[in-house]
Amino acid sequence: MAKKPKKQQQSGGTPATVALTAAGVDFTVHSYEHDPAHPSYGEEAAEAMGVSPDRVFKTLVADVDGALTVAVVPVSGSLDLKALAAAVGGKRAAMADPAHAERTTGYVRGGISPLGQRKKLPTVLDDSAGAHDTICVSAGRRGLEVELAPGDLAALTGAVLAPIGRG
Repeated sequence: MAKKPKKQQQSGGTPATVALTAAGVDFTVHSYEHDPAHPSYGEEAAEAMGVSPDRVFKTLVADVDGALTVAVVPVSGSLDLKALAAAVGGKRAAMADPAHAERTTGYVRGGISPLGQRKKLPTVLDDSAGAHDTICVSAGRRGLEVELAPGDLAALTGAVLAPIGRG
């Protein structure tokens, strides 16, 4: 009986890129030299890749009525916490404690990806993502982004699309 070949893990892959590869989704990885002095991880990514900040999305972890929830919004704006709470049927939302977010997702702040998290969390993707053929999100570490179709991101994360971003 022939042995089945083992799936090869991407060399230097993150849980996010491994999840994308396993799902058979088309994606492109963009890497750049992260500058720890830059004031915004997301804006730094957009500048480094030469991509409009409207197409680069940041991954934020919030506490909605005691449950951690992932919000994915354009780096050009901010998160509307009330809209996030409403999108998941909650009453109140606040930004999660960074250490709790890191422990739960398995990623470090500035490198939290909506994909391949240690614990699958409810996810809300800002509906502006649908205006683009592809968007960029963190690939799981600072200086590494993944570009993919917003529909693929929503499908893989089980995301709800809702207007949670503020320009």
